[in-house]
Amino acid sequence: MISVAYAQTAGGAAAGPEALLFQFGPFVLIFAVMYFLMIRPQMKRQKEMKTMLDALQKGDEVITIGGVLGKIAKVSDHYLTIEVASAKDGAIELLVQRQAVQSVLPKGTIKSL
Repeated sequence: MISVAYAQTAGGAAAGPEALLFQFGPFVLIFAVMYFLMIRPQMKRQKEMKTMLDALQKGDEVITIGGVLGKIAKVSDHYLTIEVASAKDGAIELLVQRQAVQSVLPKGTIKSL
């Protein structure tokens, strides 16, 4: 009924570089897959976003993260003044941070300004 359990001797464990490869190989493989599927594409998107934000200039038509469409009227280091509508008394402008810009639209997209 009760089976006898024998302890494994010290000579039964594999030693050497082969054992190390089998122990740590899956971890290295998982990290490599995560790097190419998750980390690298995120870094590429961040680089593209930084390039787009650095290239903003007066007259560009943009969409903010909040969904506001407008034309850039003034540019400073950290802020943009976006013209969102024209009124009889003057233009309606919003002051937003550069990081609030989601994308740049092609010229002539906003026709009502």
